[in-house]
Amino acid sequence: MTAAVDDELWSAIGDPIRRRLLDLLLAEGVGTPTGLSDRLPISRQAVTKHLGVLDRAGLVHATPMGRERRYEVDEAQLGRAVRQLNEVGKTWDARLNRIKRIAEEIERRKHD
Repeated sequence: MTAAVDDELWSAIGDPIRRRLLDLLLAEGVGTPTGLSDRLPISRQAVTKHLGVLDRAGLVHATPMGRERRYEVDEAQLGRAVRQLNEVGKTWDARLNRIKRIAEEIERRKHD
């Protein structure tokens, strides 16, 4: 996927309400804007907008169901996001360990 798609993906996941929506959908399997709004401190319209962002990022898919839409998490795309996050974590762990070693070396030289 392109960097623009990754930016859209991470922007979607970056919002706490959208993360909560993903949590609810993962726990329940599917959800509608009406049902999800009953569990959140925001309106059905706001839930619909947040689900639209998640849909555009490929994190959820909607299926028409009467007058509403049923949303489900795209587990493959979510898994991709988790793998990317793990890689970012590993990169930062390596950087922080390198900084720690440099700081320890500086401190050791002060005491020599």
